[in-house]
Amino acid sequence: MNAYWQCFSGIVLREWLRFVLQRTRFLSALVRPLLWLLVFAAGFRAALGIAIIEPYDTYIPYEVYIIPGLACMILLFNGMQGSLSMVYDREMGSMRVLLTSPLPRTFLLCSKLLATSLISLLQVYAFLAIAWLYGVQPPAMGLLLALPALLLVALMLSALGLLLSNAIRQLENFAGVMNFVIFPLFFLSSALYPLWKMRESSEWLYWLCALNPFTHAVELVRFALYERFSPLALAVCVGLTLVFALLAVLTFNPQHAALRKSG
Repeated sequence: MNAYWQCFSGIVLREWLRFVLQRTRFLSALVRPLLWLLVFAAGFRAALGIAIIEPYDTYIPYEVYIIPGLACMILLFNGMQGSLSMVYDREMGSMRVLLTSPLPRTFLLCSKLLATSLISLLQVYAFLAIAWLYGVQPPAMGLLLALPALLLVALMLSALGLLLSNAIRQLENFAGVMNFVIFPLFFLSSALYPLWKMRESSEWLYWLCALNPFTHAVELVRFALYERFSPLALAVCVGLTLVFALLAVLTFNPQHAALRKSG
């Protein structure tokens, strides 16, 4: 058990040092959601007041509605950023060094996912603190209850990023693949607009959003922030996290870069 803990703490420490040394990564993770909150939400406030919908008990301004979606945006981009680091580590050979450990590969890869997720949580709560100062103030207990929901969503998106990175054999292909994944996931979800507004616009667009895993991630965090529980969102997120993680572990091949270089 001591060997497992030492290995896990070493992986977490490595990710923490990488995060500390890459300060622009922290700033860039906050710039995107803050732009939506401070600029776009201000412009949309008059046109997009939100009616009474769960989990809210009253009418809410647009800024309040988009906070959970913007928090999940940070997790989404960090999950994909984590997949970039996996591709880079595979290119440089550091992942092959890590996998020389006698510990099971599943444990090593899951530790990597958990370490990435824990770093993401720091950025999310930094954003929520700024939003609190801006005037968007979920219940204090909701901020605590959202922690396990945010961690689960971070694990799900990190596992998805790892799964996608297994299919990327060159760093040059990363940007195109990630943009093809990130933007549909984010914009075809309930992060920016409630699903009933999507349904008013288009029935097929509504169903795309309703079936989007990111929608369930956003709703899980939204309900938790306001001290509510969404069984469907929880079931979807838990199920997809397990599926993505299992597929990522089964398809991971640290020899991709070596095969390409020798080819």
